[in-house]
Amino acid sequence: MSYPSTESCVLDLERAGHLVRIKEEVDPHLEMTSIHLRVHEAGGPALLFERVKGSPFRAVSNLYGTLDRCKFIFRHTLPLVQQMVQLRLDPMQVLKQPGTWLKTLKAGAMALPLRNAWRQPVRHSRVHISDLPQVQCWPRDGGAFVTLPLVYTEGPNRRGPMNGNLGMYRIQLSGNAYELNREVGLHYQLHRGIGVHQTEWNKAGKPMPVSVWVGGPPALTVAAVMPLPEGLSELLFAGVLGGRRVRYSYDAHGACVATDADFVITGLAHPNQNKPEGPFGDHLGYYSLQHPFPVMEVHTVYARKNAIWPFTVVGRPPQEDTAFGDLIHEITGPVLPKEIPGLLEVNAVDAAGVHPLLLAIGQERYTPYLDVQRPAELLTIANHCLGKGQLSLAKFLFICDKADQQNLSTRNIKEYFRYFFERADWTNDLHFYTRTSMDTLDYSGDGLNTGSKLVLAAAGRQRYTLFGEVPSMHLPSLWNAAQMVMPGVLALSGPSYTTQSNLDELLGNLETQVDLLSGIRMVVVCDDAAFAAKTINNWLWVTFTRTNPSHDVYGLGASQRFKHWGCSGAVVFDARIKPHHAPALELDPSVERRVDALFASGRSLHGIA
Repeated sequence: MSYPSTESCVLDLERAGHLVRIKEEVDPHLEMTSIHLRVHEAGGPALLFERVKGSPFRAVSNLYGTLDRCKFIFRHTLPLVQQMVQLRLDPMQVLKQPGTWLKTLKAGAMALPLRNAWRQPVRHSRVHISDLPQVQCWPRDGGAFVTLPLVYTEGPNRRGPMNGNLGMYRIQLSGNAYELNREVGLHYQLHRGIGVHQTEWNKAGKPMPVSVWVGGPPALTVAAVMPLPEGLSELLFAGVLGGRRVRYSYDAHGACVATDADFVITGLAHPNQNKPEGPFGDHLGYYSLQHPFPVMEVHTVYARKNAIWPFTVVGRPPQEDTAFGDLIHEITGPVLPKEIPGLLEVNAVDAAGVHPLLLAIGQERYTPYLDVQRPAELLTIANHCLGKGQLSLAKFLFICDKADQQNLSTRNIKEYFRYFFERADWTNDLHFYTRTSMDTLDYSGDGLNTGSKLVLAAAGRQRYTLFGEVPSMHLPSLWNAAQMVMPGVLALSGPSYTTQSNLDELLGNLETQVDLLSGIRMVVVCDDAAFAAKTINNWLWVTFTRTNPSHDVYGLGASQRFKHWGCSGAVVFDARIKPHHAPALELDPSVERRVDALFASGRSLHGIA
């Protein structure tokens, strides 16, 4: 079905039983977040907030909360999009079977963006930033944010929607030093197309026109988060996925207006004009802290008739953006293995915050005449991954070959790690990248955008038999909690992080018991071993979001040969919270008690969560 607006999608979801209306007035300051989190965790429906405190506009969340709902929204076009991906992988299929691909090619041609100056629903009225739902998700957030912003820019020399960039870069509407209704904060991270555009505008000495679209056809939202190949227009992709051409026009300052959006904020980002932005509760499960980011000078805020404000809640995975990731995998799953020779499968692990942990499976084909027992081609593939788009933001990259287990998958995380730990040789298979650029949201390093990376590779036959229970060992007096996470992985907790000295004591103690720990391949030192071992997701989150490879990875039987470091025993991750880490996200208990009432008998959300 083709949706020209958010409302058309909302009504379709309601007819199909995928949406619930909340008729009571709800405060966008923390309350809407609390409701969303409960309903999303329960696998519940999309939520239409009919009375948003302080705003004349309705709001909707959890639209994309499950993969099934995403597939329902795009049920008529998803197969066609998948066909187009296949066609991009092998364009020669058109020559081999022209009749089969005629419909696909026609759909692509019919999806070209359409300049539409005569009918522009979004220009129904002009409003102010203060009229919009002021959604603040977490208690320490710096103000209200747009959490599903579709930020559109073009470079100064190559104009037009086929050369533009549509991305989801958060927008701070209020708080800090922003002048309400006249300025908003524009936050974007490393390796984003908008950064290329702003660099070009700055070199030209001119302000960059920026437009922030909110709502409209749902395909625009998916296009904004889709990792499309360089040169492929997000608006063209949105046209194919939405089954409807994206309509657009330009304002007097050169900002592009999506005429079917529910809201559009237009303005200019002037060269070298920054203000503190944040904090903001982010998708790693912590706050991203306050830092200088570009300011957008607001010119106009448009709203269509019966506009609805879509929002989501960003926090520790899984959240609504998890479904985005699943949908992206459905669409682009076959692409990366075709673009990176030797790569069979890759998984940016959602439970670990996506960028901190990448699992991959590759092939060892360099020396088929030898019995390969050490990674060779795997390391070439790993380097290729770390130079590829958003994969380059990975902090830990585990990569192995399938060898004698052909059904191995990066999606079965527990089985993947069992297979990996049985084969990894820590004296050879640890490869560090120190003092490199990092994901903007990752505070495990020693500064903004700075830290280190670690590639862990494994090839060949099984080397180790993993322990499934805590081995008989003695620990220093302060280290009194040990839990098995999975076969071969042990979690230990003791004193909080202060200095290196108490960890040195633990490492020295474990060094004397290496023989007893022969079936332990990884030790995770953390603040709460019981929490880390309770679920695989807890272990993934604690281990890979709280460690900086160059500073926090140690080993039993450690040695260095020339510049290569390795260890003969278990690798040890110090995943305790450090003083420089950002605080974890926590809900406000008083808000939680207020929200309880909406789930009581006779209220809109009774029985949903």
